[in-house]
Amino acid sequence: MPTQTAFIIASFTAPQQIGTSPYSLLWLLPLVAAIAVVYKATKLPTITAGVFLKEVAVLFGSIIVFIAVTALVLCVLAWLIT
Repeated sequence: MPTQTAFIIASFTAPQQIGTSPYSLLWLLPLVAAIAVVYKATKLPTITAGVFLKEVAVLFGSIIVFIAVTALVLCVLAWLIT
């Protein structure tokens, strides 16, 4: 095994420290993009560039909106309880 490969594999043995700031939520964007691309790649019967990009963008946007609405509802609920 080459040394570079060993270093790459070794970097996955410790968890990444992300933090708890509001900016740490930006790490959700690449994850949501990857989920949308993989999901649409497996669900579309025929993949053409235009249709695929449109479907991925719609799914990406709907996931982000759902996350934002859920976060807002949870914040309001926590505010009402405390």
